[in-house]
Amino acid sequence: METRYKIAGVAGAGAMGRGIAQIAAQAGSMVRLYDTQPAAVQRAIQELHAQWDRLLEKGRMDAAAVAAAKQRLQPAENLQQLADCDLVVEAIIERLDAKQALFAELEKIVGPDAVLATNTSSLSVTAIAAGMHRPQRVAGFHFFNPVPLMKVVEVIAGLKTDPSVCEGLVAYAKQMGHTPVQAQDTPGFVINHAGRGYNTEALRIAGEGVADFATIDRILRDQVGFRLGPFELMDLTGLDVSHPVMESVYRQYYDEPRYRPTVITAQRLAGNVLGRKTGEGFYRYADGKAQVAAEAPAPKVDEIPPVWVSTRAARRAELYQLLKDLGAKVETGQSPSGQALTIVAPLGFDVTTVAVVERLDPARTVGIDLLIEDAATRRRVLATNPATRADMRDAAHALFARDGKPVTVIRDSAGFVTQRVVATIVNIASDICQQRICTPQDLETAVTLGLGYPLGPLAMGNRWGPTNILEVLFNMQTVYGDPRYRPSPWLRRRGAIGLSLLQEET
Repeated sequence: METRYKIAGVAGAGAMGRGIAQIAAQAGSMVRLYDTQPAAVQRAIQELHAQWDRLLEKGRMDAAAVAAAKQRLQPAENLQQLADCDLVVEAIIERLDAKQALFAELEKIVGPDAVLATNTSSLSVTAIAAGMHRPQRVAGFHFFNPVPLMKVVEVIAGLKTDPSVCEGLVAYAKQMGHTPVQAQDTPGFVINHAGRGYNTEALRIAGEGVADFATIDRILRDQVGFRLGPFELMDLTGLDVSHPVMESVYRQYYDEPRYRPTVITAQRLAGNVLGRKTGEGFYRYADGKAQVAAEAPAPKVDEIPPVWVSTRAARRAELYQLLKDLGAKVETGQSPSGQALTIVAPLGFDVTTVAVVERLDPARTVGIDLLIEDAATRRRVLATNPATRADMRDAAHALFARDGKPVTVIRDSAGFVTQRVVATIVNIASDICQQRICTPQDLETAVTLGLGYPLGPLAMGNRWGPTNILEVLFNMQTVYGDPRYRPSPWLRRRGAIGLSLLQEET
């Protein structure tokens, strides 16, 4: 296959620039790597040579391919040596003034048909190209670190970008072995935009004292199937990276409540408690491993009281069967007896609200999260309200742990943990589609490849029911009075008429 860009320049020899240079050279381009620090270029080339040698040893590249890749990668001592490049990809510091200055210099050097691409993760492509004589040849080409392993790249059209430029970058991304997704020039593009719900909602849950960081991580791994919990993920990325993105997206959307950060990460960033790189983040690290206290065992209870289930409980029939399988004595009257443990399973409401609305004794009322069917989860999550008696809490915990499945008990929270996070993810993704930032299919591809979610966010909404997600959001908005939880029109309309969230309008 003919190389899309025969000569490609990469400006910036950090981890991102190094990764882009690697896959460009492997794709058949002559690559000229430039950095304001010549020593950084030499280090990058040495590291890439060593990496290719390791790939050869492992049998993942042959000797001819390694030799060719090494020959194609050359240092550029100054910007003038990028003059004959067909494409220059900028991967420098995430600062608008620095990127604008670099592009202004490049425009004077490269040929009139050369494409100039920015690897920005959060800045406007349109703003970067502003002031240039030919902004139509500037586009976003956003890779993710580590570039050779993260097989997705966002191709972003600025306000004046020529469509042919994006078409060329899409073709080149495929030649590199990456999956391109096309996005409009909006804050966070697709992946960083769609990822707002996971971390920010988990931070709000922690900030309310519902559960600690490790507990929230366990719940989202075991109930939904995320590979890393949100606090594990932020520790891996580093708050010096993730917090500025949170603030950038929030401010660029003029303080849109859906993206509101919390003081938790701002304070930790100020204190240099960044994550694995500093040895301490949401977890402490020893030899690179998070130090996590073991979970306490389920309480031992001599006698489980009879159990009564709310008539409005989600998955009520399934909950009845589960209680029978666990050996509970289930009451079937219209109201609970004076000794009964009362179980509620709300969507979006907290246990307190349900107890008040249904006129239940809050001292004997415990909630269970059943947004996701019990058989599909590896953990059950219960919630108390401020008046729940300790003996009733312990009885519920012991009962639901009888078959060996782990049980977590949290403080009262509208939407527990899973409902809140999943609904926020689905809602933000729906609004990305509503804004026509990308197609629903590109959104799903971008999120599953770029964020590693077990399902794309729209597929999550379809699997657990758009109407259920809507109920969670409406009820959370009622409890909190926060426009953060207002449903996107995309989600509201499709939920109302029973249409798939992946369905595009004709």
